[in-house]
Amino acid sequence: MRRISILLLTMLLSVIMVHAQKREFRGAWIQAVNGQFMGMSTRQMQQTLTYQLDELQKDGVNAIIFQVRPECDALYESQLEPWSRFLTRQQGRAPQPYWDPLQWMVEQCHQRGMELHAWINPFRAKTKGTTALAPNHVVKRHPELCFAYDGQYLLNPAYQANRDYICKVAEDIVSRYDIDGFHIDDYFYPYPVAGQAIPDQAQFEADRRGFSYIGDWRRDNVNLFIKQLYETIHRCKPWVKFGVSPFGIYRNRKSDSQLGSLTSGLQNYDDLYADVLTWIDNGWVDYCVPQIYWQIGHPTADYETLIKWWDKHASKRPLFIGEDVERTCKYPDLMDSRSHQMAAKHALHQDMRHVQGTVLWYAKAVVDNIGNYGMVLRNHYWKYPALQPLMPFIDSKRPKSPRKVKPVWTSGGYILFWQVPKGKNWGDIANKFVIYRFAKGEKINLEDPSKIIAITDKTMYQLPYRNGSQKFTYVVTALDRLQNESKAKKVKVKL
Repeated sequence: MRRISILLLTMLLSVIMVHAQKREFRGAWIQAVNGQFMGMSTRQMQQTLTYQLDELQKDGVNAIIFQVRPECDALYESQLEPWSRFLTRQQGRAPQPYWDPLQWMVEQCHQRGMELHAWINPFRAKTKGTTALAPNHVVKRHPELCFAYDGQYLLNPAYQANRDYICKVAEDIVSRYDIDGFHIDDYFYPYPVAGQAIPDQAQFEADRRGFSYIGDWRRDNVNLFIKQLYETIHRCKPWVKFGVSPFGIYRNRKSDSQLGSLTSGLQNYDDLYADVLTWIDNGWVDYCVPQIYWQIGHPTADYETLIKWWDKHASKRPLFIGEDVERTCKYPDLMDSRSHQMAAKHALHQDMRHVQGTVLWYAKAVVDNIGNYGMVLRNHYWKYPALQPLMPFIDSKRPKSPRKVKPVWTSGGYILFWQVPKGKNWGDIANKFVIYRFAKGEKINLEDPSKIIAITDKTMYQLPYRNGSQKFTYVVTALDRLQNESKAKKVKVKL
């Protein structure tokens, strides 16, 4: 039995190596709305986040999606909205000692070679647990633009003033912070509660805009917002990626025989008024992360059914899968009850033509290594570095190659130096570099991620000199903000 297990493990690892991807979005959500940071001192929160980022970096994560606006508040310095109670326990109270969590996270992620995507909830203005609002909170300043529902307050998507307000918040974040992406989650109109109606009939009657059914009118309100937000972000900084993370079911087959999935759960289109496919097909988002949090074999929302549905219908923009770590580890593999579902789900990812990445819900579960999930990422699936997926609809021009690539012996050892190539516009400027290493006789293959030894914003790299008897070829390429890769510059060196 032990020999068979070793053989199976060897076969599995060989498959993993074959399928190792050079480009893959490997994200993790770090949320605040669960209260994990509430009341921490500045030092405690920084220590907690530093530990999480260090562990996630070891696990191969290359993008962090950080929640900065849970309820029309701010985990960053804002002149538009109050400090979040999820940071300081009291809405409107600044952290002491003072710091800006978003600015700090941008710097920390970039130091680790990770992207930072700022995550806001667009329409939710108050969660159930919030009992006191700051005087400058939007619900206090403009109650007429909000409505109450199931203990929450929401900005009414029907009002252009609210769409303008959220876009103003987005523009403020994008313009002031060096973020790589701007991210919104699945809260548009509220999740339905039995016996409660959305109080917007009066607005519908006052401005139908040609719609006879209120559901179509609500969807159009959200469509108008998504388009405006996309245009706002890219007008401010064209390279900032706009991503959305919708609920995992678009429509059920019983609601739409053509586009529905063989599921029977809550629906984006019909219940949240989020027409995600229209956003994708019209190019109003740069990436989509459906939250497919269920297990393989779920009776009403089967994971396998849903990943295949999204792969088929949402391929006009990069598709990443929102993965629930705890649920994945809770349920057994249908083919082998001794294992959980991580391997089976990963195999499905590999089988999909259009899936280009994963976002893990949530970061702490990975860091805590639930079900050995983090260690398997670290040692197998995400063992080697990965560049971000290409987005040629934003920018397809690659930068020029690094200049004057040369190994130099210094008092600090053997160091590989190079110079930044020339570039005029944001799409031509190199801001990172990839270093590959090949042993003597190895074919130069830049599609092999196992040969990547560093992705860095520096223009030097310390070489591991031993006795000067082994020959290696080092290759350096340049990356721009969208990680278009330049042609290679190579140099041979004895180490």
